[in-house]
Amino acid sequence: MAKQPHLLVEEGDVNDIALIPGDPGRVDRIATQCDNVEEVAQNREYKVVNAEYEGVPLTISSTGIGCPSAAIAIEELARVGVETFIRVGTIGALQEDIEVGDMIVATGAAKEEGTSKRYESEVYPAVPDYDVLTSLVDSAEANGEDVHVGPIVSDDAFYNESDEYVDDWNAAGLLAIEMEAATVFSLARRKGLRAGAICTVDGNLVAGTQKGADSDEELPEKAKNNVERAISITLDAVAELA
Repeated sequence: MAKQPHLLVEEGDVNDIALIPGDPGRVDRIATQCDNVEEVAQNREYKVVNAEYEGVPLTISSTGIGCPSAAIAIEELARVGVETFIRVGTIGALQEDIEVGDMIVATGAAKEEGTSKRYESEVYPAVPDYDVLTSLVDSAEANGEDVHVGPIVSDDAFYNESDEYVDDWNAAGLLAIEMEAATVFSLARRKGLRAGAICTVDGNLVAGTQKGADSDEELPEKAKNNVERAISITLDAVAELA
């Protein structure tokens, strides 16, 4: 099989399990907690690295921002051998009791995005694999971490999340909003693969705070610190899933 055109990887380049942050910089942050790190490829928003954690081989690949970019990553990684995808990202809270720095494990994602709808009807559920979901929750508990577990929403329009949308999502009991999970879950399910997601809260839309609104930096300090803890939870889950 030829190299994939965007990630520039081919069969044999990647491992069965992939951690998929959006940010290429987070690939390096995850890699610092691993051993035997080797860069495989880097192109556009995609950086691909292989590593080991507690003897388990894994791949770390960025997906860029949004479902269209994430879909390319899932398609190309699946074609060359990845079977399990775990999104490690950031997310904006939609419930008042969820604070910046909290962590959320998604049980499903509402499809307020267009990419998954090109693959299937929006009435089909965007849900994670049960084993990946429970491994993330079990890993959090084993690390003494509290996580919120429940449904989220994936949205395309970061700068058009109006009060009307936020109020509706809040009333529906959706925990938080991000930009990739619905497509990641849907594509993995359609391909007979596994997927899950754990995200760190970087703002609270109900409280009127959005990522970057109160700082010159993208993430508040507490969120930065807890991204590292979310990475640790995810890597322990990988060891359980292997």
